[in-house]
Amino acid sequence: MQIKRIKVGYLETNCYILIKNNECLIIDPGAEGKKIIGEVGENKVKGILITHSHPDHIGALKELKEHFKCDVYDKDNLNEGKHELGVFTFEVIYTPGHTSDSLSYYFDNKYLFTGDFLFKGTIGRTDLPTGNYDKLLNSLEKIKKYPKEIKIYPGHMDETTLIQELETNPYMQ
Repeated sequence: MQIKRIKVGYLETNCYILIKNNECLIIDPGAEGKKIIGEVGENKVKGILITHSHPDHIGALKELKEHFKCDVYDKDNLNEGKHELGVFTFEVIYTPGHTSDSLSYYFDNKYLFTGDFLFKGTIGRTDLPTGNYDKLLNSLEKIKKYPKEIKIYPGHMDETTLIQELETNPYMQ
């Protein structure tokens, strides 16, 4: 699976395009729809995955949904557990705390897309109206059971690994 990271919008949200066998999924189209469309190229979009509903993660959602004529998946229509979309299989993990609707997506026993729940060296804000610090700490406990080598792709900033976060992130101690 190929993973493209595109920084979009004034908050430089990470939008990810996952490509496999000319099919793709888009994760968190925060802004700059034309830029995202250009990166998708000739690949067939099988769906758009949303980690949470903050505007910097869904700003280009309507434009992309109309352009690609595809479905959108989020906490409203995804149960926790295993899912398949086209050639992709993945696990949905409910990870509330940054928001009440926060999800993480786990692909191929290797890649975890966390939105704004977990970043390199820190966690997402919990002081906004739908945030909850205790729930976020519980969500971190869920993630600790996954293989230590997995790569974490957050909603902002750079990638990291679970082992790196377990060793250096004060919220994972």
